[in-house]
Amino acid sequence: MHRKLCSIGNSQGVSIPREMIEKLNLSVGSEVDVTIDKSGERIILEPVKKKKYPKGIDREFVSQVNEFIEKYRPALKALAKK
Repeated sequence: MHRKLCSIGNSQGVSIPREMIEKLNLSVGSEVDVTIDKSGERIILEPVKKKKYPKGIDREFVSQVNEFIEKYRPALKALAKK
């Protein structure tokens, strides 16, 4: 399906056909991820899936753990080998 870029303020955008919006269960205000594929030739638009945490798990705590893992990944990998 061909679409044209249009101006949206200081940016450009593309309208998404209603059928696609409905199929992906999106609406105005829905969050999407926009990426480029490995070949650099395609734009990928995907709905953001909200992570559901088990009851009692704090979202902030999960964020802190993820930051810790990213910061110390090499050390954690080295420890895992021992």
